[in-house]
Amino acid sequence: MDTVALTFDDGPYPETTPGLLAALGGTRATFFLWGEHAAAHPDLVRAIAAAGHTIGNHTWTHPHLSTLPAPARDQEVRRTQDLLTRLTGIRPALFRPPYGDTDAAVRAMLADHGLTEVLWSVDTRDWAGCSADEIVAAADGVEPGGVVLLHEGRPATLDAVPRILAALATRGLRPGRVPVRG
Repeated sequence: MDTVALTFDDGPYPETTPGLLAALGGTRATFFLWGEHAAAHPDLVRAIAAAGHTIGNHTWTHPHLSTLPAPARDQEVRRTQDLLTRLTGIRPALFRPPYGDTDAAVRAMLADHGLTEVLWSVDTRDWAGCSADEIVAAADGVEPGGVVLLHEGRPATLDAVPRILAALATRGLRPGRVPVRG
């Protein structure tokens, strides 16, 4: 069966993360966590890890990285790496730049941190306030081996997840995590 990576950015959020973990059930996904949110909700970070999901770095304050001077860019990543490692005991290997804003300098800095940049093949546009129906329809466009971009903190996303899982199963696709290459 072909795999599709489900990814969730910007969490954790106490309003939606527990429900999202419940909706995923035994399905494993990749969560790109926002450092400020992780610091505010360490128990949710631990719950995500304990449920078997992969945790990736999504910066400390969610800036446009390509606009920052090198020391600030490095601090955004390093601070989040250190926190997520302390909370889970596992150093993240994956990174998603906020807004998909990346360039050669960002990629070089990520390489220095031993991080693999992960973008996406399908943007569900849940961040733009799309309805659950629109999110499900967008996710249905994913091809085998693709990566679906979703966001925590959005009730419509939470409502869409069980339907996305069912639609993938109908197509013979298995949802899962972004592979970590080591």
